[in-house]
Amino acid sequence: MTLKLDDNGTALSIAKGELELLRYVYRPDNDQFESPRPYFEPIRDLAGRQVSLYRPHDHVWHKGIALSLPNCGPENFWGGRTFRRGKGYVDEKNDGSMEHRSFTELTTDEQGVRVVEELEWITEDKRHFFTERRAFAVAVLSEESWALSFSTAFTNDTGDTVVMGSPTTEGRENAGYGGFFWRGPRSFTEGRVYTADGEGGDELMGVRGDWMAFCGRHDSVDASSTLVFTDHPDNPGAPVKWFVRSTPFAAVCPAPFFDTELPMAPGQTVTLRHAVAVVNGDTGVEGAAKAAETAAAELAGLG
Repeated sequence: MTLKLDDNGTALSIAKGELELLRYVYRPDNDQFESPRPYFEPIRDLAGRQVSLYRPHDHVWHKGIALSLPNCGPENFWGGRTFRRGKGYVDEKNDGSMEHRSFTELTTDEQGVRVVEELEWITEDKRHFFTERRAFAVAVLSEESWALSFSTAFTNDTGDTVVMGSPTTEGRENAGYGGFFWRGPRSFTEGRVYTADGEGGDELMGVRGDWMAFCGRHDSVDASSTLVFTDHPDNPGAPVKWFVRSTPFAAVCPAPFFDTELPMAPGQTVTLRHAVAVVNGDTGVEGAAKAAETAAAELAGLG
């Protein structure tokens, strides 16, 4: 079945039949403190169960899945306060935005949906910072799973070297978040984390690997879903270190700047590519590994 793509002027909706798999909000209306930027939310498995969370009260800048980067030199494209060595979290009035400029491709065919977008990163004080080209694709893999492939290339348009990092590179232990970040539903708290080496939970924070999966249970129904995230071998620092939490909430992020800074010279471009397979039920480690392999193949086709 060919997927359906609708555009209402602020968001793209991608559906399989009558089931909306995800919505890509490319013109958000969030406050500046939340670093307005495009995000994927809601996200649902093929049984129609939601596997994402929007604007939770504990971190209102968390929105489904979004490219979110907290420490971009002096700027913050994550939202909220910025962690600085020796100071902790401080409100620097530096919450920038990633602003949609145009879609250069919107394609729907038997293979799925493909989107290519141009964006501009603007600082809170309204200075042009980076340009970005991102692409994503959605494809149904089986009766039980579908995949979102995502690629971004962002370029330093400033006249200065911009050091990409994280709260961990600023001194906060095990807080290396930043990148393709997912926040799961409340009911996914205390879910299971799968890697190629087995399963666990919060102790897997900072492990390296080509993929990581998170299995959570839903409220109201006796059912689970698994999200399987992949990193690309050409990404900075691959195999990536993973930011993951199962408590006090569910979150996964392949974090290329987890504990290693990356200085971006003027004019330099950084490319990140990831995929996530959304699977009905609990895959276990073996099933997650197979889903990761399939999702990685879809990502290779994104280009």
